[in-house]
Amino acid sequence: MVDIRAAKPFYSVLILAFACSALVAGAAVGLRPKQEANRQLDRQKNILYAAGLFEEGKSIDELFANVETRLVDLESGEFVPEDQLDPATFNQRRASLSSDQGRPIDTDADIARLGRQEKYSLVYVVKDDDAISQVVLPVRGKGLWSTMYAYVAIDSDLNTVRGVSFYEHGETPGLGGEVANPRWQQGWSGKKVYKEDEVALRVVKGTIDETSPDAPYEIDGLSGATLTSNGVSDLLQFWFGDHGFQPFLSQLKKKEHSNG
Repeated sequence: MVDIRAAKPFYSVLILAFACSALVAGAAVGLRPKQEANRQLDRQKNILYAAGLFEEGKSIDELFANVETRLVDLESGEFVPEDQLDPATFNQRRASLSSDQGRPIDTDADIARLGRQEKYSLVYVVKDDDAISQVVLPVRGKGLWSTMYAYVAIDSDLNTVRGVSFYEHGETPGLGGEVANPRWQQGWSGKKVYKEDEVALRVVKGTIDETSPDAPYEIDGLSGATLTSNGVSDLLQFWFGDHGFQPFLSQLKKKEHSNG
């Protein structure tokens, strides 16, 4: 026969565990909209920072008013109609893993070491009086320890870097982690992506030689972080090449010329 008095502590712990689980689950569900809103604000802040449009103390929503969020078919370079896919609900990381919106990358082409890639990508078009003043592109690739995520803003000539924001990584603090250092990121401004239609932008070892003809395409290396620096160069080569945004930038350039 079971001693009820002996079982009471067990039941008390069980009830307490169920109650705590319910509270935690309820809090997670209740906070989810706020967490998503905070992620959205952080994403917009990093896009604005890359574009040089972020101003401390000003409303993110107000600053983001001239930024148009679109989806691009990476293979064709064409904008995806919003009635086909909604940019507001598109999850790019999840898409790369799905069977219908993602695809494996051939080993020879996968210099950014991603494994899989989404078929469609979000892009952020900054307009000034209805004319495109710059586009902000999401890029990512493996460093030494982690996948590095960044936004690269390209000027209206679709070749000159306006700015960059590395906003997520797991690289070594003080070494590869310096990708997030605003001082290092400032060195990207004015650099050129393409040289005779080839991706030439890269991070060098050490400090660039300003007298070199390659200086417009080079970024100072990260001290003591050669593998992270190489990873940045590789992700640039991938995302601005044929498998990334080059078809989109080519299509956009044609449209701009025909409209001009």
